[in-house]
Amino acid sequence: MRVFEDELYAKGVLCIAGVDEVGRGPLAGPVAAAAVALPRSFSVLGVDDSKKLSAKRREELDEIIRAEALAYGLSFIDNNIIDEINILEATKLSMRLAVEEAARMLAVASASGEPAVIGHVLTDAVLIPGVDIPQTPLIKGDERSVSVAAASILAKVARDKLMREYHKLYPAYAFDSNKGYGTKAHYEGIAAEGLCPIHRRSFCSKASEQTPE
Repeated sequence: MRVFEDELYAKGVLCIAGVDEVGRGPLAGPVAAAAVALPRSFSVLGVDDSKKLSAKRREELDEIIRAEALAYGLSFIDNNIIDEINILEATKLSMRLAVEEAARMLAVASASGEPAVIGHVLTDAVLIPGVDIPQTPLIKGDERSVSVAAASILAKVARDKLMREYHKLYPAYAFDSNKGYGTKAHYEGIAAEGLCPIHRRSFCSKASEQTPE
């Protein structure tokens, strides 16, 4: 999980940011991205692809990563923008904004002697337009890079928390359990109530007409 980071450190890169996103597939809610710059000494066991971890363990690691990271950034792109520019472009935008937020946080932290700039970005398979920093897209990066895995955890925990809040506003769709994905309970909610303000219309053209068995 540290091979790519160690190769970059050996080349003189002082600060590496991992970037990942969650929420490309749901029918509702935003796509979220996180960028995380970990210290070279970071050695917490169990940091892995967020999908492989229990919710409790993700939340535990989220707190540790936030406390120990040199910097991190989070970004949410809502359903209206997803409908306007498509999910791939919304994902790239979210990742760019997360990197920019992490860079701002790092610049503030530099007063305490930390590296002032991100020297390289590792991503989960996506090349991020508009980021003027060397990048390496890694296939299954959240399983191969500790930095990308840390980003996947922060993004997942933050988006899940937001979807639980949306559940309080729109309880018919079971967002607290499905986080906007197309489960049976979600489709039943659409059939009963129609679409709510956080549904992605471009994803739901047929959803209101069907309820899976």
